[in-house]
Amino acid sequence: MSGRNRDAGVAIMKKALLLIGCCFVLSVMCGKEGVDPLITFDFKEPTVVLNPTGVAPLCAVATYTSDAQGKTKIIVKGRHGPNSDIEHTFNDYGLIHRVIIAGLYIDYDNTVVLSTVDSRGNVITDTTIHIQTGPLSDGLPASIDVNVAQNDTMGNGLNLVSNHVNVPSKPLFIDRYGDIRWVLDYTGHSELGSMKYDCGITRLRNGNFFFGDKASNKIYEVDMLGNILNRWELSGYAFHHNVQEKPDGNLLLTASSSESMHLDGTAATNDFVIELDRAAGNIARAWDLKVSLDEYRKALSTNAVDWFHGNAVIYDSSDNTIIVSGRVQGVVKLTYDNKVKWILGPHKGWGTNRSNEDLNRYLLTPLDAGGNAIIDTNVVIGNADHPDFEWNWYQHSPRIMPNGHLLLFDNGSVRNYYFENPVHYSRAVEYAIDEAAMTVRQVWSYGKERGAETYSSIISSVQYLPETGHILFCPGYKVANANGMGGKIVEIDYLIKKVVFEMSICSQSGWAFHRAERATLYP
Repeated sequence: MSGRNRDAGVAIMKKALLLIGCCFVLSVMCGKEGVDPLITFDFKEPTVVLNPTGVAPLCAVATYTSDAQGKTKIIVKGRHGPNSDIEHTFNDYGLIHRVIIAGLYIDYDNTVVLSTVDSRGNVITDTTIHIQTGPLSDGLPASIDVNVAQNDTMGNGLNLVSNHVNVPSKPLFIDRYGDIRWVLDYTGHSELGSMKYDCGITRLRNGNFFFGDKASNKIYEVDMLGNILNRWELSGYAFHHNVQEKPDGNLLLTASSSESMHLDGTAATNDFVIELDRAAGNIARAWDLKVSLDEYRKALSTNAVDWFHGNAVIYDSSDNTIIVSGRVQGVVKLTYDNKVKWILGPHKGWGTNRSNEDLNRYLLTPLDAGGNAIIDTNVVIGNADHPDFEWNWYQHSPRIMPNGHLLLFDNGSVRNYYFENPVHYSRAVEYAIDEAAMTVRQVWSYGKERGAETYSSIISSVQYLPETGHILFCPGYKVANANGMGGKIVEIDYLIKKVVFEMSICSQSGWAFHRAERATLYP
C-alpha cells in the first residue's frame, strides 16, 4: 500500500470511529429522561442584530436554527449577580428561532447565554454570545440611586418608568440596582419624534405596550422593539392624560373636546371621558362631565376653563361603571349613562348638575376607625383632618385593590385649602367605600410620616403588588433627593409599613416620571 493510500485509510478509520463514538454518546443520552431520541444536536451559531428598529437600543434580535426541536431560553447576565440576571423562555418550539433579547446594559459588553431546551425544560445545547451596546442620547435621568433594596422581601420585576425628562418621552425599565435595562428612544422618528405621553406607558393584556401621545393626538400600541402595531384616531376629541384597557379590550381615556362649553357659553377643557372601540377604531361612548357634575364648583380651583382636569379613569367590572379622578374636584363614580353613583372628596361647595340634581346626596360620609360617622363639620368639608381620616387632595392614579377598596395617590397639594401651606406631604391611601350606606373609611395610608421628602404636587402613582401584598408609592415631580430634584419609587411592606425598596431618580428639570409601576420586562 502506498503512503498516500495508507493515509487515506487511516483517515477513513478515524471518521468511522468518531461516528461510532457519537452514536454511542447519542444512545446513552437517549436513555436519559427528558431527551428526545433520534435527533442530532447541531446548534448553529445565532445571527444577532442590535436595535433592528432603531428605537430600542437595549434590545437585539437573535436568529438561529437547530436540528433539535426545542424552545429558546436566554439569560442576560447581570452585573450584580443572579438577582440582576434577565431570564426568559420563549414559546418558539421548533427548529427555526427568532427571539428578542432585552435587558441589555447601556454602553456595555453584555454576556448572554442562549440555550435550546426540550419539551421538558432540559437544556439540549447552549452558547454564550456577547453584545456590545453604545451610549444613549440625552433625555435620560441625571442620576438614579438605590437607597434601600431588601432582595429577600421586595417584589419581583423591574420598574417601568414613564420617564419625562424632555421630548420625545423615553419610557424605561430600571432594575433594582438602578440600571436602565430597556428604553424606547423615538428621537428623529418620523411619527413619534415629538411623543409626549402625559401619564405614561403601560402594558396591554396581549403583552404589548400602549400610550396616548398628545403631540399626534393618537393612541398607540407598540411592541418591545418599538414597532407601531396599531394607532387609533380620536375623532373630535383630544387626548389628555390617562388611557386604560377594559376587560373587553376597549380603551377608556380622559379627553378634551374643542366644542366643550359651559352653559354660560364659556369654554371648558379636560372634562370628557371616552371609550374607544379598539376593533372598530371609533368612539363607542362619551361622558360629558359637565352634564353629570357641578361645572361651576370652585372650592379647589377658580379656573373655570379647566374646572375638572380629568387625570385618570378606570373601569369597575363589579358593576359596569367607571371611576374618574378630577384633580380639582375629587373622585367620582359614574354609570354608563353618565349618572353619579358617589363622590369621594371634601363636601365643600357642591351644587347641582344640569339635570338639577343636588350632588350633595352623592357625597360619601367619612367614618372614623370604629365605623362611626364623623360629624365634625370642619373635617367633613375639608377644613381640618381627623386622626382616623383625611380627604384626597389633587389625587392621581386610582386603583381597585383585590379586596374592592380604592387605592389613590393623594398629592396633598391644597390640603385643607391651604394653597400656600409651607408644610406638604403626599400619601398612598386606601379607602373602603360602602356604596349602600354611602360611607368611606380610611383603611391604610403611607407618606404623611415622610413629610416633604416624598411630596409631589402633581402627577405620580400608586400600585398594589399582589405577589407580596406590598404597596408601590411613587411621587414623581420635584421631590427633594440627595442628588437633586426628581422622584422616588418606594415599596412598602403593607402590614408593618416598612420600606423594603426605595429608588431616587433625578433630572435637571425636576420631572422624574409621570408614573412608575412594577412589571416584568417580558410579558
